[in-house]
Amino acid sequence: MTDRGAAPAGGRIATLLNNPTARGIAFQSIFVLVLGWLVWDIIENTARNLQKANIAAGYGFLERTAGFGIIQRLVPYTEASSYGRALFIGLLNTLLVAGLGIILATILGFIVGIARLSSNWLISRTAAAYVEILRNIPLLLQLFFWYFVVLRSLPGMREKWTLFDGVHMNIGGLHVPRLVPGEGIWLVIAAVPVAIAAMLVVTRWAHAHQARTGIRPPVGLINTALFIGLPLAAFLATGRPLHIDLPVFNETGPLLRRGFQAGSGMTIIPEFVGLLLALTLYTATFIAEVVRAGIQGVNRGQTEAARSLGLRSGQTLRLVVLPQAMRIIIPPLTNQYLNLTKNSSLAVAIAYPDLVSVGGTVLNQTGQAVEIVSIWMLFYLGLSFLTSAVMGYFNKRVALVER
Repeated sequence: MTDRGAAPAGGRIATLLNNPTARGIAFQSIFVLVLGWLVWDIIENTARNLQKANIAAGYGFLERTAGFGIIQRLVPYTEASSYGRALFIGLLNTLLVAGLGIILATILGFIVGIARLSSNWLISRTAAAYVEILRNIPLLLQLFFWYFVVLRSLPGMREKWTLFDGVHMNIGGLHVPRLVPGEGIWLVIAAVPVAIAAMLVVTRWAHAHQARTGIRPPVGLINTALFIGLPLAAFLATGRPLHIDLPVFNETGPLLRRGFQAGSGMTIIPEFVGLLLALTLYTATFIAEVVRAGIQGVNRGQTEAARSLGLRSGQTLRLVVLPQAMRIIIPPLTNQYLNLTKNSSLAVAIAYPDLVSVGGTVLNQTGQAVEIVSIWMLFYLGLSFLTSAVMGYFNKRVALVER
């Protein structure tokens, strides 16, 4: 006899295919298997090609002696250091130019973005001209302009161009005073996080006081006094453990002894200056447009309500418009930060020793192309994830809370 309650095999298969969950799992499993096979095939072919070229795979080469110098280093490094140390120097140089570029581009971008909305015709037109000109010139061309046209045309090594007292420029770079720390400087450094913690406490107290009484204490003034006053008090209490070493320029004597003396002051190499200028000025144009769009996205009724309460234009912008505009500004601003970080790899065009430039030298000497490229990719991927996570946190802090 036939069991009428049992569905035929074809019916069960049709039922599974018509089930969106089962169908999705099947398609995703097939995709993962195919992708895994492709990755494995690429690894196998790469290993086979490396073996034919007599190149050892792996990261053991990082312990070998580098044998080349690096013109800018934030930590000790010599030609006897390892390849791993050289790549670490390049990583720090990338973080330095990207971090300073983000800070400076943000400041300049906000200023220009607000200036574009100014009622003053000259200010708004100047800001608009800056944005429209610089954002439409490729970044690489701007980098070449600042480095080869501007910085390479400065006075020679035996001459100088004084910007102001203690700060000079020539073809060797920007020569500035150097801060020499002394005993007790750790107390001054420790005062900075203490001041930041005190600022957070004051800010929370001010919000609670305003919610309770309707009166807003002068938070900005208090926090500024804390941020400057605590480290300054620690600096004075420890006997001023910080000295300024000015660059010394010798204009007389034998020709080879003229110029800025080694060990005096601090020299910022022209490659760093050119890269920082290009990244800052170029990225600031896009940030300015993001800021302008964010401010214009705030309802004009908010501005009119603030003015009806007697707030001045500066107070209206700072206390009413910008806090609401940040909800619109932060997501595209994150993209500009990521672009600036990745665009810093163009440093290789002017021989600034960033991770890509130093890694290229290591690759030429060792032939470990796969390993070097993987280091580049992992670094930029990790830095992008970190930037996105930090900006995502701020985005959640300013987002509207629905009830």
